[in-house]
Amino acid sequence: MKYTQLGRTGLKVSRLVLGTMNFGPQTDEPTSHGILDAALDAGLNFVDTANVYGWGENKGRTEEIIGTWFARGGGRREKTVLATKVYGSMSREGDTWPNEDRLSALNIRRAVEASLKRLQTDHIDLYQFHHIDRRTPFEEIWQAVDVLIQQGKILYAGSSNFPGYKIAQANETAARRGAVGLVSEQCLYNLAERRAEMEVIPAAQDYGLGVIPWSPLHGGLLGGVIRKEVEGGRRASGRSADALANSTVRAQVQAYEDLLDKHGLEPGEAALAWLLTRPGVTGPIVGPRTAEQLDGALRALELELSEEVLAGLDEIFPGPGPSPEAFAW
Repeated sequence: MKYTQLGRTGLKVSRLVLGTMNFGPQTDEPTSHGILDAALDAGLNFVDTANVYGWGENKGRTEEIIGTWFARGGGRREKTVLATKVYGSMSREGDTWPNEDRLSALNIRRAVEASLKRLQTDHIDLYQFHHIDRRTPFEEIWQAVDVLIQQGKILYAGSSNFPGYKIAQANETAARRGAVGLVSEQCLYNLAERRAEMEVIPAAQDYGLGVIPWSPLHGGLLGGVIRKEVEGGRRASGRSADALANSTVRAQVQAYEDLLDKHGLEPGEAALAWLLTRPGVTGPIVGPRTAEQLDGALRALELELSEEVLAGLDEIFPGPGPSPEAFAW
């Protein structure tokens, strides 16, 4: 396993992040525990979740599954860098109540306590804001975070789905308070979705945040979806199916698969390996539903993409260019 620092911190994390969103909704508890064990055995020490994972009437279920895994002992908690998130409503359908979502000091305090209980741990290593809160000032957010750090309940704070200007606002406010501020940004970033390169990633780099891309295969679009249709009759679904309905996108994906086939590369592994070459990227989040999918993700760590392949990928999926040159001069 390869490790790197998380942004400007001294924290060492694996260059792949184990995403757990499927644990509960699609992967049962014993299988989830098996994936977590296999990841740890491979040296993958960075595990990401969120309080709302489990979804619907089962919000919090994913954290509970991780918690029962920690409870099995064997150094599982001690070896894991644990990241979770706050923002989404934890209310059950038909039982909505004020202050059970967003980033008020009250909700942050309550959400941390609930996550700690579900996760069966006394602290969260990286506590992430799942979305911007346009109603709550950063002064209030950092007040809540400062208290939690002093209490030892969280160690670092990160963001997710923040635009560049909000990363700047958050860290300028933290600096005025003498606080560390954000140390990471988790954003949508992959070959097919590169808009983060304009503002988000440059802001993260300037403020010393590690970038943690989510959906590295763009909902399966970059995982060999056309080849799977042809070889196994397995039709795309969800976001991939919607995207492939666009003839321009389908032509891009076909060119992508043809390029990688020419070089004997697996599409999903190549998409992950490409992200690992990008400036500012700590490590992409992989969300395996099975142990076999985890094995494929781990192989990407050893994959060296040639300059010819990298140039070909840039030609098929060109980035937006830097800001402001991407939209001005």
